[in-house]
Amino acid sequence: MLEKANRSLGRLDGVASLFPDPALFLYMYVRKEALLSSQIEGTQSSLSDLLLFESDELPGVPLDDVEEVSCYVAAMNHGLERLRAGFPLSLRLIKEIHKTMLSSGRGSKKAPGEFRSSQNWIGGSRPGTARFVPPPPHRVVACMGLLEKFLHNDPVKTPLLIKAALAHVQFETIHPFLDGNGRVGRLLITLLLCAEGALAQPMLYLSLYFKSHRDQYYDLLQRVRTKGAWEDWLDFFLLGVIDTADQAVHTAQRILELFRNDRGRVEKLGRPAASALRLHHAFQERALLSIPAAANRVGLSQPTITSALAHLAKLGIVRETTGRKRRKLYVYDAYLKILGEGAEPIR
Repeated sequence: MLEKANRSLGRLDGVASLFPDPALFLYMYVRKEALLSSQIEGTQSSLSDLLLFESDELPGVPLDDVEEVSCYVAAMNHGLERLRAGFPLSLRLIKEIHKTMLSSGRGSKKAPGEFRSSQNWIGGSRPGTARFVPPPPHRVVACMGLLEKFLHNDPVKTPLLIKAALAHVQFETIHPFLDGNGRVGRLLITLLLCAEGALAQPMLYLSLYFKSHRDQYYDLLQRVRTKGAWEDWLDFFLLGVIDTADQAVHTAQRILELFRNDRGRVEKLGRPAASALRLHHAFQERALLSIPAAANRVGLSQPTITSALAHLAKLGIVRETTGRKRRKLYVYDAYLKILGEGAEPIR
């Protein structure tokens, strides 16, 4: 299974290079992983909600859930930027990521960026009735110190995917923060794969697999703690890597085909094609844009953008979503639908 998972991961790592501008694709991928990881914790946001919230031109969606997802995006980007700059995957970086993740919204009062100094528990109303009680606060630093050494192959070098699987369980078991442990623990998997070069970009959204098998995911974490069922957890984790990587490759291929087909249709417009193609490229990055935001991004006047939008809408590539006469919002419908598969809120 490990060999098959490594092959799947290798195929996935090569997909980003197929895109003319990988940054366009990765912008949305990061947001999907953030959304999925937050949904496991119970948030009710959709991908459209997040894009609305991040828009500079629109009032955003006033939901705590969306703010929480947006902070996850910021935390992931912060971690990846630090790794690219040569900073090691360390307790200091994990604290920085946690501080960013809990910078606003729910959890912002629960010691962002600091290991807990009080006892926490999982399930139940108090430690005596809890499903699981993590280590006491005075043991957290020592436990996390050993986990940091394990990440750097001390005392023994561990195959990367095995290391990621074991590190995730151990982090969740230590539960070093008062809040946000699940999200930070899942982000740790992505950061470890990027830090060690298995992925050039954060393209593996394992949270989709964890969300789809949420009860099994939590049950296996607990069985490691109570019964030492490490092999069962590794089977589950590696199968998740295989499934998620193969699915992500297929999704990327569908998106590439969509972009090529739509570009070909736009090129047949004649004289309006030039501005419409530039706008089509902008929608590949954001998928959801207002007229002022599109004009600013593309560098064309608002009347030119309005005309180009009309052409894209006539071709069925974009769709106006508000029904308003002013402050209209357009979405690259087919693109957002492909990206949003599996990212519906858990009801």
